Amino acid sequence: MVADRTTLARFLIEQRRRHAETSGELNAVILDVALACKAIAKRVALGALGEVLGAEATINVQGEVQQTLDVVANDLFLRVNEWGGQLAGMVSEELAEPHHIPARYPRGKYLLAFDPLDGSSNIDVNVAVGSIFSILRAPVEGVDADEADFRQPGSRQVCAGYAIYGPSTVLVLSVGAGVHGFTLEPGLGEFVLTAPDMRIPETAAEFAINASNRRFWHPAVRRYVDECLAGRSGPREKDYNMRWVASLVAELHRILTRGGVFLYPDDTKDPARTGRLRLLYEAAPVAFLVEQAGGRASTGRDRILDVVPDELHQRIPLVFGAAEEVERVEALHAMENGAEPALFGARGLYRADG
Repeated sequence: MVADRTTLARFLIEQRRRHAETSGELNAVILDVALACKAIAKRVALGALGEVLGAEATINVQGEVQQTLDVVANDLFLRVNEWGGQLAGMVSEELAEPHHIPARYPRGKYLLAFDPLDGSSNIDVNVAVGSIFSILRAPVEGVDADEADFRQPGSRQVCAGYAIYGPSTVLVLSVGAGVHGFTLEPGLGEFVLTAPDMRIPETAAEFAINASNRRFWHPAVRRYVDECLAGRSGPREKDYNMRWVASLVAELHRILTRGGVFLYPDDTKDPARTGRLRLLYEAAPVAFLVEQAGGRASTGRDRILDVVPDELHQRIPLVFGAAEEVERVEALHAMENGAEPALFGARGLYRADG
């Protein structure tokens, strides 16, 4: 039966035939990334049996305590992807500077940016985690990439994707021709196409936000959430459910699968930080996938794919999902700069002035 299914390799070959802008080198990068994801999936599945749970005695460039599996996943991504000759450099959430290709290997024309293990705070409680990646063209082919080479807007991505390690391991990606999901067939060790042409439903009935930060939200975000909580009797005239997994990949996969909207807005909790998620290897690939699936991704004010990174690990607000929901958040932020209409908080669970 598997012989009748489309494997990842077959899919990429067919995409290359249909789209002249794709290349054999790009396919090779994607297949190497997929191999790294398979290796990480195996270690995630072993859990305590593989001695990969718990934290390291190290702090990464983000100021976060590294989990053991963070370090393992990062090393797997680097080792699997550095030798093939398709990359000019890599950037990881776990590394302060770009990773240069070892001298013994050739340099290529692509750049790879990745978060090797998103949602790692969930590892020890056995909640779904994932890997997320972005592929860009190197400005100069065949030479070591520096930090400035990676500071490209997300609109220049040639591929973006993620792997989610849950009850099954699923790889979701786009090469600019829609979004497609592949499930790992563990017996064969092959990713098989199971969700072609994924589309975000136009209407949403779920929203995801960390409600514990409500006291730090800007008025536009409080108003949006209050409108949702007001349900059928409120201005949106329908009931919403609230979800929060604390894993960006898991949130994205749910929205691509059944719809909704995700918000990690800027707030007043830490005035030195504008947003929490990293632009280059989290927000940008998410936005690429979301737009390819018919949704919208925004800072709450501006399109994510238009933002040019100022630095390698720049953080940014992120709102994505059903286009009409994201547009509503943007409209409320725009109103915030003018005359603010009355909030609808009195109809919801929270007070608008909370």
